[in-house]
Amino acid sequence: MTSPTKAASDWRTPYVLLMLMAAACQLSFASWNNLLNNFAITEVGFTGREIGIQQSIREIPGFLAFTAIFILLIMREQTMAFLALAFLGIGVAMTGFLPSVYGLYFSTIIMSVGFHYYETANQSLSLQWLPKDKAPAMMGRILSVAATAQLLAYCIIFVTWKTLHLSYQTVFMISGSLTLVVMAFLWLSFPKFEAPNPQRKRLVLRKRYWLYYALTFMGGARRQIFTVFAGFMMVEKFGYRVDEIAALFFINCLFNMIFAPYIGKFIGKFGERRMMAIEYVGLFIVFTAYAFVSSPWMAAALYVIDNAFFAMAIAMKTYFQKIADPADIAPTAGVAFTINHIAAIIIPFSFGLIWLINPSFVFLLGSAMAATSFIISRFVPRNPVEGHEWVGKAPAAQAAE
Repeated sequence: MTSPTKAASDWRTPYVLLMLMAAACQLSFASWNNLLNNFAITEVGFTGREIGIQQSIREIPGFLAFTAIFILLIMREQTMAFLALAFLGIGVAMTGFLPSVYGLYFSTIIMSVGFHYYETANQSLSLQWLPKDKAPAMMGRILSVAATAQLLAYCIIFVTWKTLHLSYQTVFMISGSLTLVVMAFLWLSFPKFEAPNPQRKRLVLRKRYWLYYALTFMGGARRQIFTVFAGFMMVEKFGYRVDEIAALFFINCLFNMIFAPYIGKFIGKFGERRMMAIEYVGLFIVFTAYAFVSSPWMAAALYVIDNAFFAMAIAMKTYFQKIADPADIAPTAGVAFTINHIAAIIIPFSFGLIWLINPSFVFLLGSAMAATSFIISRFVPRNPVEGHEWVGKAPAAQAAE
């Protein structure tokens, strides 16, 4: 076993491992995300109803992420992350071989199990392994590496889709296989790292984390507007092709690759409260504009701006890192993912039905969510610490509730 504060060699460190796992995840997930709407509409015949059901199904493993704590009774978090990446790669690789409604539902479940359990483990390991004073900047750099992997995937699709006349089946297979290859390399190359603080192997729900839970719930609701309906609008309303969606994603990744490290530094410098305010005000404006946009170019600009705000979600993670009992990080990561996905299960299906009536209503509801998130974020202290988790609570040493 190796301490995360000591390198097993010049490069095999926990920080590098987090970067490479993030890249491995995005090699397949980015391609799946790029192709999904076009594949669902042109090959499977999805409407707003089916895409809503499919996206709700996709979020079920996220809702069940609290069960990760039971998995940790029999394996390490690092091992769970590797196995989750394997499920992700397999799920993406099989997608093109199942071009039917129920086939896409099935491959989505396999892919989603891998993605969500990887994300649960990744968030927990990041908060355990990265020092508090450097975590925002380091998370920003990890996000930049993930964006670079996304960029690679989108570039390949953009360049080869028309020139080589690739099929959906081929691209899904190659993307999933790349994740499996990188995961196998990481499994064989890196030592097992010890966490600096032993983690509780049981579910943890604490009253003093209520603000983090509320922000997490609203974050899950906001994410669905972008991942489900903004992307679907680009294809259904404005007729964006696979290569054009890839170009948009390319721009999104280029932004994250360049600016995510700076956003992380800004969070460390200006604090979580201020950055959350910027994020939610910006989202309110973007979602309202989505409701009335009629130009495909303006829709593309909004889509890129919308994606840019995702990097600011680092603020929510580092806020929790500052207020948490170190032994609570792993069990709370699973609970937080479950809370995040309560809205994620309900919104795609229910909003998919609203979409059939009037798509603008979906985005106006997103504006209301952004406004609610802004109000909640006002309770985040300027300098959160354990014992001072929200505005109005005096800083004080506090025993675990």
